[in-house]
Formats: sequence, structure tokens, C-alpha cells
Amino acid sequence: MASTAYPFKIILGSKSKARREILEQMGYEFTIMTADIDEKAIRKEKPEDLVMALAEAKADAIISKLQIADIQVNDSEPTLLISADTAEATLPKPPNGDLRTDAGPTILITGDQVVVYEGMVREKPSSKEEARRYMKDYSGSKASTVSSVLVTNLQTGFRKGEWDKVEILFDEIPDETIDKLIEEGAVLGVAGGLIIEHPLILPLVKEVVGTTDSVMGLPKAVAERLISESL
Repeated sequence: MASTAYPFKIILGSKSKARREILEQMGYEFTIMTADIDEKAIRKEKPEDLVMALAEAKADAIISKLQIADIQVNDSEPTLLISADTAEATLPKPPNGDLRTDAGPTILITGDQVVVYEGMVREKPSSKEEARRYMKDYSGSKASTVSSVLVTNLQTGFRKGEWDKVEILFDEIPDETIDKLIEEGAVLGVAGGLIIEHPLILPLVKEVVGTTDSVMGLPKAVAERLISESL
């Protein structure tokens, strides 16, 4: 991974390949840790509230894992947790002291995303048939992504987050392109089956109102600003 002069370490609380690639592009070194929560058990009416609630739950789950592992860090450096959506709160102090590591301050980044199509929230497709229907809907039409980022300073308990929305307009998507994407399987693991950076889809993207990194699940500008504010 790229070397960084930043005075903290990062844990990416996500198994998303796209988020990993974006964080690498940002020049950060990091390790990966997952929350392993039941996302379907968390429901909210508004997409912004949903990605926020999921981000909070992921952050809390990872903090619990860190507490169980009894991770300790030196007293002189801050530790951060980043997960996803619009929020600002204060966390209780962990029972075993600050969640820090001997290597210095640590930032945990987690995020969540949904797709909104004609007012309806779409998460990861539950089947190939659903993924196919999703992509046929996008053909010659538009959809939006709502992505979240939440940052928690594990030393102070400070937590702040934000969501970001992007609109994508598509040209017609040929059936054979949809078939190839489903056969590859990548669209089955992303919100709404929407993956604009894929070589088969990218030429069919007519316009992106927002940033591509946000569509991929981690808006760089939001993440950088929240990291800075939390430090």
C-alpha cells in the first residue's frame, strides 16, 4: 500500500473492493475489519436515515469487537473510527479505557450505500433476476446513490458523519451487456446492482451529477473533511 505521512493508522471497516481502492488512491495505509451485522434488521423510511443508521450500527459493532479484543494504545495520540452517513454524537467511554493501539492513533472507516430509483430504495440484489430487473430499469433512465461516511474519535468519543447523494443518467444498456455483468457476478454484491466504473457500463453512463468515488461508496472529499474535523 502507499506510504503516508499522516500521524494515524486506518482500519477500513468494510469488505468493499471499491472502498478499498478509493482509500488506496487517497494515499492511506490501512487494515480491514468487518462489522458483521444483520443489515436487513435495520430499517428506515428515508434513504439518508437508512445509510446513517447502518453506519452507526457498523461503527458500534466494530467498537464492541475492539473492546472485546482489549486493544490498548499509548495515551498521547488520538484514535478515530470512520463509518458512514449524516450524524454527530458523543460516544460513552469504553469500559476498558481508550480504544487505541501501541502503533499510534487509529481511524476506522466504515460506510454504507443505497440506490434510489423512482423514489424506491434498493440495496444489494437478492438474486440474479432482481439484478437483471434493476439494470433494465436503469437503461435509458436515471438513478441516485446515497452514500454515508461516519467518523468517530475513539479516544475522545467524538463522532460526526455525513451522507452524499449522486445522480447518474444512463444511455440504453443492451441486454447482452446485462447478461455479461450478471454472469461475472460483480453487480450482485453492490447496492442496486449499480456499478458505473465497470468497463462494460462506463461507456453507457451519460452523466454523473456528483463524484464517481461517491457512487463507488466512499466520497473522498467528505471522508477527508471528517477525518480532519475529528482530529
